[in-house]
Amino acid sequence: MGAAILPDLGTEILIPVCALVGIAFSLIQWVLVSKVKLTTEKHAPVDGKNGFSEVLIEEEEGLNDHNIVAKCAEIQNAISEACGNWFAYSNFVDLHVAGATSFLFTEYQYVGIFMVAFAVLIFLFLGSVEGFSTKSQSCTYDSTKLCKPALATAVFSTISFLLGAVTSVISGFLGMKIATYANARTTLEARKGVGKAFIVAFRSGAVMGFLLAANGLLVLYITINLFKLYYGDDWEGLFEAITGYGLGGSSMALFGRVGGGIYTKAADVGADLVGKVERNIPEDDPRNPAVIADNVGDNVGDIAGMGSDLFGSYAESSCAALVVASISSFGITHDFTAMCYPLLISSMGILVCLLTTLFATDFFEVKAVKEIEPALKKQLIISTVLMTVGIAIVSWIALPSSFTIFNFGIQKEVKNWQLFLCVGVGLWAGLIIGFVTEYYTSNAYSPVQDVADSCRTGAATNVIFGLALGYKSVIIPIFAIAISIFVSFSFAAMYGIAMAALGMLSTIATGLAIDAYGPISDNAGGIAEMAGMSHRIRERTDALDAAGNTTAAIGKGFAIGSAALVSLALFGAFVSRAAISTVDVLTPKVFIGLIVGAMLPYWFSAMTMKSVGSAALKMVEEVRRQFNTIPGLMEGTAKPDYATCVKISTDASIKEMIPPGALVMLTPLIVGIFFGVETLSGVLAGSLVSGVQIAISASNTGGAWDNAKKYIEAGASEHARTLGPKGSDPHKAAVIGDTVGDPLKDTSGPSLNILIKLMAVESLVFAPFFATHGGLLFKIL
Repeated sequence: MGAAILPDLGTEILIPVCALVGIAFSLIQWVLVSKVKLTTEKHAPVDGKNGFSEVLIEEEEGLNDHNIVAKCAEIQNAISEACGNWFAYSNFVDLHVAGATSFLFTEYQYVGIFMVAFAVLIFLFLGSVEGFSTKSQSCTYDSTKLCKPALATAVFSTISFLLGAVTSVISGFLGMKIATYANARTTLEARKGVGKAFIVAFRSGAVMGFLLAANGLLVLYITINLFKLYYGDDWEGLFEAITGYGLGGSSMALFGRVGGGIYTKAADVGADLVGKVERNIPEDDPRNPAVIADNVGDNVGDIAGMGSDLFGSYAESSCAALVVASISSFGITHDFTAMCYPLLISSMGILVCLLTTLFATDFFEVKAVKEIEPALKKQLIISTVLMTVGIAIVSWIALPSSFTIFNFGIQKEVKNWQLFLCVGVGLWAGLIIGFVTEYYTSNAYSPVQDVADSCRTGAATNVIFGLALGYKSVIIPIFAIAISIFVSFSFAAMYGIAMAALGMLSTIATGLAIDAYGPISDNAGGIAEMAGMSHRIRERTDALDAAGNTTAAIGKGFAIGSAALVSLALFGAFVSRAAISTVDVLTPKVFIGLIVGAMLPYWFSAMTMKSVGSAALKMVEEVRRQFNTIPGLMEGTAKPDYATCVKISTDASIKEMIPPGALVMLTPLIVGIFFGVETLSGVLAGSLVSGVQIAISASNTGGAWDNAKKYIEAGASEHARTLGPKGSDPHKAAVIGDTVGDPLKDTSGPSLNILIKLMAVESLVFAPFFATHGGLLFKIL
């Protein structure tokens, strides 16, 4: 079968070097962002000639001209007289940074307790498979060989679970910190032009993207090498223990997505319904009591939660591929380079994304509003094209010309070019999903414009059109996923599907950069409004934000598509690990699991949507109360009570994230223990099939409603101007559609892809216990 061209020593050097290059590049981007100095500091440097800070004598186009000193003086006086608006801006930045950090720490304290308890559960369940014996046991797939004891699997699975959880927390936290660091800087750069603001927002997103991709790769690689010191040649046991890494990552992602989603959408709905619809004041107006909670929520939900989510997808797809490969020829012959093929693909992805990022920040410049969205779209195209070449190179040097892959009891021979096609089909399917998502959620195309037009007859028709759009948007992505599954399984069985998922996530650094760009731009607009900056500045930040809504939807599309492939690969690994020969849907045990599994995404969505609704109800009542009882609030002479609204969102999200999380985490345990592995296989299949459809539909419906509202507000075309301006009846109908769509696109939709991945990887981790001790109910009967 031959050997790989790349020697094992080369692999051992290449993977950590690529990860360190990614970390270094993210730090360089952070340094470049930090060069934009905030003028909100109370001790800003003062020019002795005129008494104003150097930055404050810049015109909006960024020219340094002393002829406008008088104008700057007027601005300074106006800011000072208007109840300290400029310093309100400074306090706002501090508050929303502190608010986001405080919320995350509170959330992580609660979730940390849950994680420790679950880690203990992993140890107890897996250790009990062989009665906590320390004796070596026969290998699962080769009874002639001895493998490490089940107790070792329990210990190392627990350790890898905690490592995955901690890495996920760090990924989310670092993303949130760079976002809050960059928001105000993006606003300030918008004074110089939309291109300058775009670069700051995109570079900030790149910091998060590269940190997450590189940290995830580095920690996983180091963990494998440390575990190998104990496991030695027992690669089956080693990579089975590594699956805990993906479980830890997705467990934290679930709570981050759900908790952050409830937080941000409760505030957003409250701020929009009372502020925009009832009081007819602009979005992010400082008079609105919910405005700070809304901006904090953008960071904890769309940044921290999304970062943890995509890290979980990356960790699980890598773990699924490694588990399947460990019982194939790579594991049998102990071919380290070929075994690390998934990690080498991710390493190449970091280098490709690094080069792709330079096209947005250095090689080309965004000079006009209309160039923003094409620039982001080019990132997807360039990274996909370059990554295709990268995959071919890695497949050529890291894989033998032919090898065998375990396929439900038999070894299937695979050529290296076939595996290249498996990864490539996943990569290009991701691009197709991204473009379809853009078509259905961008206000540059007819679907969103039709939704906006439906607002002429009120909110009801807007909701009907939006729901229809979401349902229709599922068709092409599902076909793309189906083709990926067929091609990859035909060539390389479940390993091919796992690699297709990793192919879709191979450009995760670029995907995260354009995804994080959205919330950063959104908050930049909020800060511009809070600071009382000119309408011209707000138009620029709104243009950045509108493009960001589309890119965020594209990011969710990637996450959902990869989740489907990852879940299927994990499902295959679970079936093999649990020694299930066939999954027959006609047997009652499997069919009841199938129908219950298909119901779970609906139950989960009901819980998350109701949580947002309950929290939003409290928020609306509080915002109304403040407008009605605080004299001078509407006139801008009194300050709203921001802290109470922040507290409502915080309390609601912490309280309400536990039940949906428990539903997902406990379902595999309950089904596996009481009903056995066959019923659990049905549950996993059912939740995968229905969850993907609902997730795509919910995310795209919400994104379309949001951009339909922005289409009316921007008034960029003759058609849009007939529907506006802000405050018109069509605009109010669009705002209502947006508020309905907010929890769909930012809470239940994105969380569903974690549901299907998390249940699959949890089932895989606990498979030995379920196979040995599961099915208690049927045993009793």
